[in-house]
Amino acid sequence: MLGTLVFYHDLVRAYGSEDRQFCRALADQAGLDRRQLLSPSGHLSRYTYPAMLEIFVAAAAGQVNKTLVAALQARGVNAVGLSGVDGRLLVAERKRAIRAVENGRQRVIRDDYSGKIRESHPDVLHRLLDGGFTPVVAPLALGVKGERLNVDGDRAAATIAAALEADALVILSNVPGLLADFPDETSLIPRVTPQTLELARAAAQGRMKRKVLAAEEALAGGVGRAILADARVENPVASALAGAGTVFSR
Repeated sequence: MLGTLVFYHDLVRAYGSEDRQFCRALADQAGLDRRQLLSPSGHLSRYTYPAMLEIFVAAAAGQVNKTLVAALQARGVNAVGLSGVDGRLLVAERKRAIRAVENGRQRVIRDDYSGKIRESHPDVLHRLLDGGFTPVVAPLALGVKGERLNVDGDRAAATIAAALEADALVILSNVPGLLADFPDETSLIPRVTPQTLELARAAAQGRMKRKVLAAEEALAGGVGRAILADARVENPVASALAGAGTVFSR
């Protein structure tokens, strides 16, 4: 995938899933619990309690970010690493009371440091893009009270795409796109329009739910199209922009 980015100049690389293996390794070394939270609506998210927040910051804004930047630089892309905290790129409100389902019962989580994005200030990205750099953005946001907050990578990418008035948002994962009958990869839904959006929401399983939501938010913010595509293929970004995967349109 990284090789593909050489051919795209006005491109911002946001990420979310790459930090998981680093988070797992660091959390295991520290003996920390790596639980996920399941919302009543079926969305999964990382449980970012205070000690896990430090692990997440170290992984997402540190190891993962600099690994991606180094890999891009090695391929001739003049990449610069930053997070949503830098330049107030992403400002979020901390979720102070999260409802989670455990063993069939709901409980309220109050020590989580994840947030809902409220604002985006893309000036820093415009300056980098105008200077010929490719920004690589870690999914962290600045809290309204100055906290560092974990935010969903796909939705952060959607927010950034909308703020930049991007032509397209490409979200890559380890499946061909949105599947009508998960995990049957032959059941790819190639197009989603406003008329078929409810069917797309119903088809989304697990983490794909947030990707569909991110696609919706990107389109609502003015992005031309949002594409859920396969990271495993050769030249995945070019493939997605050529029409592969699931294309959401307005």
